[in-house]
Amino acid sequence: MALARAFADPVHDAQQTFRAVMNALARPGTLQPVAGLTGAPAPLSPVAAAVAVALADYETPLWLDGRLAAAPDVAAWLAFHTGARIGAAPSQAAFALVADAGILPDLAGFAQGTDVYPDRSTTLIVQVAELGPIASAAMRVRLAGPGISGHATLAVSCLPADIADRLAANHALFPRGVDLVLAGPEGVAALPRTTRVTLVEA
Repeated sequence: MALARAFADPVHDAQQTFRAVMNALARPGTLQPVAGLTGAPAPLSPVAAAVAVALADYETPLWLDGRLAAAPDVAAWLAFHTGARIGAAPSQAAFALVADAGILPDLAGFAQGTDVYPDRSTTLIVQVAELGPIASAAMRVRLAGPGISGHATLAVSCLPADIADRLAANHALFPRGVDLVLAGPEGVAALPRTTRVTLVEA
C-alpha cells in the first residue's frame, strides 16, 4: 500500500485536532469541528483517523474492532503515522478505534484505570454516521454533569439501543471508567465517564 500523507501541517493540524477533542471532553454534548484526513484507508473514517493521529503515539497501545482489524491497510497506515503498537488487547489499550458502533464491545472489557491512576484507562474513538444537536438520527440522548449547564441534548446514529445503560454502569465506576469520543462526518463530541446519559423518548 502507498501510505497516504496524514496532516498537511503536522504540528499545527495535530494541535488543532487535539484541542477539538479536549474541548469535546470538557464540554460534553458539543460538536467540535475536526478536519478529517481524506487519505485514510476505508473503513477508517477521515475524522476518526485525524483523532487517532493526533492522540496516539509509540507509547499508546491501540486496539481495532473487527471491521478495522480485517482491513490490513488500516493497521499499516496507523502504525506508520502514529508509531502506536496495533493489536493490543482491549484491557491494555490506551485507545480503541471502533468502526462498527452498532456492536460496540462491552465497555468493562477495556482498561478502566484505577482510583489512584484513573488516566490509565481506554479512550474509545467511535465512528458514527450522524452526530450533532439537530442531526436526523433516531437516537437522542440527554447529558448532564460537569461541563454542562443544566443539560445538553445530542443526536447520534449507530450506537446500540442499550447505550444509556452501558454508560450509566461506566459512570458509576468514577473515577475509573472509559471515555468515548464520537467521530462524526464533520467533527467530534464526547461522552466522558463523568457524564450522566439518558435516552430521550421519541
